[in-house]
Parts: sequence; structure tokens; C-alpha cells
Amino acid sequence: MTGLPLGRRAFIAAGTGAVLAPVLAGPARATGRTPFGRHGSPSARPDARTLYVHPGGLGDHTTVQGAVTAATGAGFTLVIAPGVYRETVSVGAVDPATGLPGAAGSEMTWIGASGDPRDVVVVYDNANGTPRPDGSGTYGTTGSATTTVRTDGFTARAVTFANDWLRADHPGITGTQAVAIKVQGDRSAFHRCRFLGHQDTLYADTVALGTFARQYYRDCYVEGDVDFVFGRATAVFERCHFRALGRTDLAGAPYGFVFAPSTAVADPRGYLVTRCGISSAAPDAYYKLARPWVPGSDPTARPMLTVRDTRLDAGIDAVAPYANMSAAHPWQSQRFAEYRNTGPGALITVPENRPQLTDAEAGQHTRAAYLGDWCP
Repeated sequence: MTGLPLGRRAFIAAGTGAVLAPVLAGPARATGRTPFGRHGSPSARPDARTLYVHPGGLGDHTTVQGAVTAATGAGFTLVIAPGVYRETVSVGAVDPATGLPGAAGSEMTWIGASGDPRDVVVVYDNANGTPRPDGSGTYGTTGSATTTVRTDGFTARAVTFANDWLRADHPGITGTQAVAIKVQGDRSAFHRCRFLGHQDTLYADTVALGTFARQYYRDCYVEGDVDFVFGRATAVFERCHFRALGRTDLAGAPYGFVFAPSTAVADPRGYLVTRCGISSAAPDAYYKLARPWVPGSDPTARPMLTVRDTRLDAGIDAVAPYANMSAAHPWQSQRFAEYRNTGPGALITVPENRPQLTDAEAGQHTRAAYLGDWCP
């Protein structure tokens, strides 16, 4: 990719189609008789636990965080009208006594009212190295997240989660991780959602080491460059599209890594990518499929990733698709495997670099096996 770096607003639209551009530039548009479409309205709500968000004041709240804060119990639904919500959002306050989130916000559902995720965008632009306004240091990777979900049972449909912080706008900042969403709760499901960012876009994690969290992503779109899907959750990605972005700040390969799991050694399931597609805006072989993340907070982690029945385009390095994040934790010692993948990025030219499941082993790497008794 060549040319000047994209501006913040243009970045969100650039990798995702021209349809988003009018939404970013103008007011929220109505869908049906009201901006909430078939999902009712404040004057015709199905129940008291349905709240409406509209940036122009036609709902119960003008911000997503305002609605989340008002949802003081469990089982609330937020219907979000088309618009760009430039804010940070946190679902699930942490109990200082236990360090775990309380019940408020659990079993929450967000619905993009139009049904098109390009119409409802929750976006902000903090990065790891962004100074906090109170002078208490920088945000760090976790603190950079535009949206943070700590509670169990969270579901989102047809919503875009974005972080439009750009390296080119902040040459003096070296902490360039900028998270669009950090998901930590068990039974977290995302349907037809988009996740936009560069480094560390989608943080699929857990609330604590030793706490397992199952997550499900269906028909979603994820884009980024460095480790843009990462964390220690048990996460199933089904029929999703991963897009590795071009870069103007690097002269050669690799541009980045699609996955960086940090699965706890006690967790028998990590990331499962099934019936997906991985495309790239970079030159051929400029991206690695994955590298293992063994964080300092969990030096015993044994990252796990299975990619099966997925098309890998030429942007993925077929000869050496995996790399080390640390020489002390080589990828060959982790739980990486593939099965029946297609496309030029899936060609097996050096077999020892492409660990393959047998048919019998593949039977243990399915949505049902990873999610157990939970059916999203």
C-alpha cells in the first residue's frame, strides 16, 4: 500500500467500504418509522429493560455509556440508533473486594438498530502510550480500549467497535497498542459485528488468570496489523473475515501478525478459527498467521490456536506462517495447528512449519467442543 497515512475519520471508512462514510460525516439516519426500526421506541418499548440510545436525543440516552450506567441490573437490552458514538464504554464495574465484576450489566445485549454494523460505530482513539489527562501516566494496553466488557452473557449484534488511533499522528508515542474492544466475560457473543483498529484490535481475554471465558464471533469482520486478535479466552470465530492492513511505516516484511493467543496452560481450549477468510492489503507473504504471547503475568501460558477450513490469501507467509514473540517461548512448543485450509497462504511447502491435525484430532476442534454446554 502506498500513499499518505489516512486521517482518523478516513481510516474507519477506508478498509470497510464507502457506505460508512456518510454515517461518519452526517447525522444518524432513520430506519423505518423511527431511528430504532423494528425494535420499538421509548414510547413503545417491549419492556422496562429495553433502553434506547440516539445521538440526537430521540432515545432514552444520547451516549452508549449513559445507557450502560442506567442498566443497574441484569438482562438489559440497548437498542442503538445509527450514528458515530465517540466515547469510551465500560460494561461491568469491578467489585474492589473481589476484583471481579458485579451483577450489573450481566446478560446485556446491544442491538444496532438498522441491522447494518456500518451504521452504528462506537469509537475512540486512546493508545497504550497516550498520556492520561490527570497526569497519572499512560493508559496502557488495557486502558486504551474503546469498549471494555467484563460481565458474563454479553451479546452484540450489528455494531462496529473501533479504535482510530494512528501511529502517523503520534510519532513520539512508542506504545502503539490501541484496543477497539476488550472482552473478558464468559458467554460473550458477537454477530455481524465489525472490529476496526491497527495493533491489538480485538482483545479476547478473561477477567483473571484461572478464570476461563467462552466467546463466540459469527459473521464478523476484524482488521488490523500487529497481533490484532489476542488474549487468553476460549474463542470461536466462525464465518468471519480477518483483514490484514497495509502499512506505510515499514519497508519490509513482516508487517504484523493476525493472531497472538495467550491461552493459560490449564485451559484445554484456545482460539478456534473455522470456515473463515483471511485477506490482506499487503504484498504477498508480508504477514504471519500467528505468534504466541506468553505475558509476564503468566509465564506458564501455552498459547493455543487452531485454524481450520479457512481460506488464507497470499498475504500470509506460507513458508513460515508462525513466528516467536520471545525466543524463550518458541511457537513450536505451543498448541498451534491447522486443518484443511485453502488458498495461496495455506500451501504446505515446509511441512514442519505447518502443523496439521489428523481427521480424528479435528473432531475435537469444533464449535461444540470449545463452547461446551453453551449454545450462543
